[in-house]
Amino acid sequence: MADGHSLHETMGLVRIVSTDPEGRASLEYEAKREQCHSGGVVQGGFISGWIDAAMAHAAMAKNGQGIVPMTLELKVSFFAPTRPGTVIAEAWVERHGKRTSFYEGHLKDASGTILAKATSTILLADMSRVVEASKKATGG
Repeated sequence: MADGHSLHETMGLVRIVSTDPEGRASLEYEAKREQCHSGGVVQGGFISGWIDAAMAHAAMAKNGQGIVPMTLELKVSFFAPTRPGTVIAEAWVERHGKRTSFYEGHLKDASGTILAKATSTILLADMSRVVEASKKATGG
């Protein structure tokens, strides 16, 4: 597990394989039986989340830790069933903007077969503003 964070644990994050300041990231997950619906196929929300997380890491790698990548739009196409085992989510910047950027990504199985692809429009939000808004919203 990457850092003991409960979301990472729930999602099955094994490790952040790589990040690149050019706007690329690769994350390794362990797809678990508990994430499957009927037929032993991983539920699509996990697949979407894995690719979305890779795109967020790619955005943070490109823009620094002072931003929070906020997904404005996410489109996922599923090509093959994802089964329990090791999967790799990879993402890259397609077009970089000052406040809004466009990212793409895919999920591969251990043999390199692409199982799903995604595109995302990401708002590059200022970390301090996001933290302050969260404190106000939660009373903390």
